Amino acid sequence: MSVFTEVGHAELEAFLSAFALGRLLEHQGIEGGSENSNFFVATETGDFVLTLVERGPVADLPFFIALLERLHQADLPVPYALPDRAGQTLHQLKGRPALLQPRLPGRHVEQPDPSHCQAVGQALARLHLATAQSGLLRESDRGLLWMQRELQGRLVQADSADREQLLPLAGLLEDWHACPPDLPQAVLHGDLFRDNVLFDGHHLSGLIDFYNAASGWALYDVAICVNDWCLNPRQQLDPARTQALLSGYASLRPFTPLEAQHWHAVLRLAALRFWLSRQAAADQFSGQRGVLVKDPQHFLALLGNFQQIDSSLPLAL
Repeated sequence: MSVFTEVGHAELEAFLSAFALGRLLEHQGIEGGSENSNFFVATETGDFVLTLVERGPVADLPFFIALLERLHQADLPVPYALPDRAGQTLHQLKGRPALLQPRLPGRHVEQPDPSHCQAVGQALARLHLATAQSGLLRESDRGLLWMQRELQGRLVQADSADREQLLPLAGLLEDWHACPPDLPQAVLHGDLFRDNVLFDGHHLSGLIDFYNAASGWALYDVAICVNDWCLNPRQQLDPARTQALLSGYASLRPFTPLEAQHWHAVLRLAALRFWLSRQAAADQFSGQRGVLVKDPQHFLALLGNFQQIDSSLPLAL
């Protein structure tokens, strides 16, 4: 989360007048992210999060609202859009689409242990089970075709060592774009890193920031999680945390043999996607005040470590 568009106290008071939430007490911007403007908002009736959508087509917002409502109805701890007195959930503020959502309790975990990872795996499985047959569909704007285009541009600038590890991934993207594997699909969170999960002690209390959500392979979402939650300081997979996350997930949605076959390739694909997106963010926002630009080299190092992976998926016998 971050702040691209400032909102004044009087502007926010006028916005909140459409809701039955009482008087505005205070608000503050949330820094640390690269896509939307977010604010903590405190009123007489409770605490909320206001999001001004800065990136992506407005036409996708009904999808996000419907997705979060479905997950809320499935008892997942998500920040669903609050309706105003007229029942509207999608609004405008400062010329941008605006959503007001409950502020979930808890905080981010910087140093997760296996019990945190097991809870994340179970929550992700519940998310996929709730959306697999939902009829909710959205094509990712950072899917295989986007990765192919971005990677071709980066290969031109890469040194020989980086090209050597990236070229096989270019071939994988080409093959899978032409003939994708028939892996189980659902709506994916797409960005379930540690800074998008809240814990109250060891109780998972919130899944947030769904603006990368899209239809896709459930296994890809698992790989995105593992690549953040299960790394040791050497940017290698920690066996205990990896096993906990994967077992937690499989306890609710068992993996298929085809998923097991493609696990290592999908791990590399997930690392590549975030290397490319962080490179793009660095190009666009480097040096811009109030915007956190995360280091792309982290995922390039991860790709190097993934040339030899010991991780495997737990399969039911």
